[in-house]
Amino acid sequence: MLDKNGIAKRIAKEVKDGMFVNLGIGIPTLVANFIPPGMSVELQSENGILGMGPFPFEGEEDADLINAGKQTVTLLKGSSIFDSAMSFGMIRAQKVDLTILGAMEVSENGDIANWKIPGKMVKGMGGAMDLVASAKNIIVAMQQVNKAGQSKLLPKCDLPLTGINCIKKVVTELGVYDILPEGGFKLIETAPGVTVDDIKKATAGKLVISEHVKEMAI
Repeated sequence: MLDKNGIAKRIAKEVKDGMFVNLGIGIPTLVANFIPPGMSVELQSENGILGMGPFPFEGEEDADLINAGKQTVTLLKGSSIFDSAMSFGMIRAQKVDLTILGAMEVSENGDIANWKIPGKMVKGMGGAMDLVASAKNIIVAMQQVNKAGQSKLLPKCDLPLTGINCIKKVVTELGVYDILPEGGFKLIETAPGVTVDDIKKATAGKLVISEHVKEMAI
């Protein structure tokens, strides 16, 4: 089973040289720490940064440099800072190759709910709706079960939706899943120490077991 850093490290393997990548709030921000040395990747934050680096070491934080989640970040050589209008212009013009988002729920059809729990205070949609409507490829980083042990990979999302039929892949503490065009979570990798039976118990939506399921290489 993976911790949050393990999920981020596995997703970093989906990032390819030359990509422009948007990192959402939560687990996705950790992906910046696992980009392989020497790989040229432009990390974008919708609050107006292009060229983010890993998180700063303790004591080296600059309070004026933050990502969309209000976390302090570092900037790589050649990075740019601009207003939100330009940032969302990049997103809506499909200049972002890969978007990595957190989620509260994902459905077997690739729907995502990641912005609101009814009855709880919420700051707003943020950039998620623009990202899911415009991104070429969206991967979700999330915990597969909630604190009560209930699955968050569902036949249908119960929470208000952020986007419909837009998620391509999900990485959780238990495994890696492709969203099938006809619907369903196709298990392609299991986390270290996790069995297929463990995953069956933690998946409420339609689960398809790949003929070539392998253990994650972390």
